[in-house]
Amino acid sequence: MIHSECLQVLCDAPVRPDGRYVLYWMQQSQRAEFNPALELAIEFANSLDLPVLVAFGLTAFPEANARHYDFMLRGLAEVRARLTKRGVAFVIRKQPPHELVRGLASDAALVVCDRGYLRIQRAWREALAKDLGRRLIQVEGDAVVPVEVASDRHETAARTLRPKLQRLWDDFLNAVEPRPLHRRADGLAIASDVDLGDVPRLLHSLKIDQAVGPVRRFAPGEGAARSLLARFLDDGLERYARDRSRPEAGAASLMSPYLHFGQISPVEIVLAVRRASRGEGSKAYVEELVVRRELAFNHVHFAPNYDRYTALPSWARQSLAAHRDDPRPAIYTAEQLEAADTHDPHWNTAMREMRTTGYMHNVMRMYWGKKILQWSPSPEAAFETALALNNRWFLDGRDANSFTNVGWLFGLHDRPWPNQPVFGAVRAMGQNSLRKFDTAAYARQVEALVAAESARAA
Repeated sequence: MIHSECLQVLCDAPVRPDGRYVLYWMQQSQRAEFNPALELAIEFANSLDLPVLVAFGLTAFPEANARHYDFMLRGLAEVRARLTKRGVAFVIRKQPPHELVRGLASDAALVVCDRGYLRIQRAWREALAKDLGRRLIQVEGDAVVPVEVASDRHETAARTLRPKLQRLWDDFLNAVEPRPLHRRADGLAIASDVDLGDVPRLLHSLKIDQAVGPVRRFAPGEGAARSLLARFLDDGLERYARDRSRPEAGAASLMSPYLHFGQISPVEIVLAVRRASRGEGSKAYVEELVVRRELAFNHVHFAPNYDRYTALPSWARQSLAAHRDDPRPAIYTAEQLEAADTHDPHWNTAMREMRTTGYMHNVMRMYWGKKILQWSPSPEAAFETALALNNRWFLDGRDANSFTNVGWLFGLHDRPWPNQPVFGAVRAMGQNSLRKFDTAAYARQVEALVAAESARAA
């Protein structure tokens, strides 16, 4: 069942029954299963006795590089294969997505799209909806509760959003079953201009940052996401509440890259976690997956300046400004930080994991970011450095969670703490926070991961 509040009509034009197909613009929900936008398109197609065409526009995305595009494109190759098996046509072209969809919409009975949360994603949908002349329906598929349904304001903390989500989420936690397609799209002759069969060659043809290369720690695609989820349910979930703050414990789900690219649905994950029923582990994990993640959606939706220092709460900016001239224990340039060239071996280890594998455990991400604030010449410079490194090296960078998590380092969604040098009333993190886990074991794990990536690249 697709909840009615997950649907928004972006262009209220009539359905054209003389269309050749129902068009689904896939952008955020990059998966062929458990995808409500796709299933809604199939429902419309069946009612009109039409096939379904899925379109993906391959274009420059702010700060995306070869690491991000490799993961995405290899995932899309799997999407194409799964859609073909279902009888759904798939086209991918090097073109801004709203322009590609506008062109294809001339032969469509109606258009369905999934939902994006960032400024550029919203702008694409607004541009497409203007004078489209075809009905355009947006489907929420990557949040549990649609952001405007959950709240009508910018929430100040998880504690203010949590009860609102808890009252609503059971109504939205519905399985999305695959619909049988009445009319296959085998006869649609709509060609792609992108070869997903040779991703390395395709990557080199793109005008993107090639210096940040692909990683192999994470196999892309919805099949890999579900396999990794199953492993987490069998091993990590029961330990999650106890061990989630220990990077070396292996209790993390590692779902964030797959959620970022829409290769798995958060609803699918929550339903699987509930079925697994691991007590406190399940409860703690749903808190992170739903409350914390959808607090990030709330932030980017209601804060137009979500990617800027000015989006921080005024108390945090005022406190950091009052301590602007405090002596720093060290000052590093952005280049030194990116090279993991600091006096702190634990920080350097975390930075090496990030650069080499595209991932860092959340506890280390917090320590990593707090140290950037402590080691930068100003809080504004620290914000710019932390966000730039986050978005460049993390596989899950450049999304709502990224902007919100970096903001949290500087006081967003937090409260004032006792004053400390440099940090002022913003929460600090020091060496004591590392005593809660085995830093030597974590360092050994990172060395093994770095060695494995080097071996794959050889």
